[in-house]
Amino acid sequence: MFMVLVLLTGMVSAKSFSNEWRSAWPNTDFSKTIIDPSSLQSGGPPRDGIPPVDHPRFVTVEEASEWIADREPVIFLELNEDIRAYPLQIMVWHEIVNDTVGGVPVAVTFCPLCYSAIAFDRRIQGKAYDFGTSGLLRHSDLVMYDRQTESLWQQLSGEAIVGRMVGQRLEMLPASLIGFGQFKSEHPGAKVLSKVTGYRRDYGRNPYVGYDDIASTPFLYRGPLPKKVRPMEHLVTVMLNGEAVAYPFSTLKKRPAVNDEVGGVPIVVFYEESTRSALSRSKVKSGKAIGAGAVFIRRVGGQTLSFMEKKGMFVDRETGSHWNVFGIATSGPLKGKRLERIASGDFFAFAWMAFRPQTRLYRP
Repeated sequence: MFMVLVLLTGMVSAKSFSNEWRSAWPNTDFSKTIIDPSSLQSGGPPRDGIPPVDHPRFVTVEEASEWIADREPVIFLELNEDIRAYPLQIMVWHEIVNDTVGGVPVAVTFCPLCYSAIAFDRRIQGKAYDFGTSGLLRHSDLVMYDRQTESLWQQLSGEAIVGRMVGQRLEMLPASLIGFGQFKSEHPGAKVLSKVTGYRRDYGRNPYVGYDDIASTPFLYRGPLPKKVRPMEHLVTVMLNGEAVAYPFSTLKKRPAVNDEVGGVPIVVFYEESTRSALSRSKVKSGKAIGAGAVFIRRVGGQTLSFMEKKGMFVDRETGSHWNVFGIATSGPLKGKRLERIASGDFFAFAWMAFRPQTRLYRP
C-alpha cells in the first residue's frame, strides 16, 4: 500500500473541515472563492508537510547519470535557451520546485495522485509569487498556496480558487515528461535538479507503489468518472483557444504521430513508448514502460506539415524530413528547424476530465 494511505487522516464534513481550515489559514481571505468548500479534502500531511524545494541546486547531465536510469521520467523545461530536467524520483517527495529558468520565475509542479506534471510562470502582473503545498486536495489534485497572500491555487488548472488572488490564473509553460536517456542525448549540457535539496528523502524509491494501474480506481476522488476512457488511463492533453482535447496513450501506442487541429491551430502529438512510470513499482527506475508525449504546432515557415511515425522517428510527408520527439528536424530539407512546443499535459484521465468535462476525446 502506498504512502498516501498511511498518512491519510480521512475525509471530514464540509462544516468541520471549514472551521479547521479557517484556523489553519488565518491570513487567507475566505470571502473570495470560486469553489464549493466541501470539494476540498485533507490529503494527510499539513501545510508544507510535503516540503517544496525553494533553493534548488543542479548538477550536470553526466553527474545525474550516476543515479538516474535512462528510462526514468523527468520533467523537461526549456526557457530562453536555459534547459533543465526535474526527475520525478525527486518530485514525488516535494511536488513543487520554486525556480528561475532563463530569467523567468517558475513553479515546477507534480501531483502524484493525478500524474500531473505542470510548470508555471509564477508571476502575476509582474510580481513573482512563491508556492507551497497546502496539504489540501480537490478532485484528488494538489492544492497549492502562495506565501505572499496565502491564497489557494488549483495545480491542474493554475487558477486561484480561494483568497485575494481569486480571478488570477498562472500561465502554463510548455514543459513535458520524457525519459532521461532521451533528454541527455539531445541536451548533454543541460542542468538536472540535484538530490541535495536540504531534506533527507529516499530519492529513487516510489512511495506510491501500485498506484499507476489502469485497472485501479482514483484515490481520494469523489467526482464523476469518465465514461469513454478508463479513469486511470494516461492522456496527453491540450487546450487551445477554449477547446480541450485528450489523446489516450492506448491510442498513441498504435499511432505515435497524431495530426490534429485544436482551437483552429494545427498541432501534432509525438509519442514515444519507452519512458517508465514513476508510480508503478517500488523503485522508480524499475517502473513499467508507459511512454510519454509532446505537442507542437505543425507549421514551419508558413508551411503546415503532416507527420507519420517511421522506425522510432517522425517524418513529415511534405519534405520527407526526419524529426525527433523534441520537435527538432534531424535530417532532410528542414534539418535544424524546430517545431514550436505548446503547453500540454500528461494526466490520469479522471483528473483531467474532472476539470475539463467537455474535453474532446481523440479517436482515429
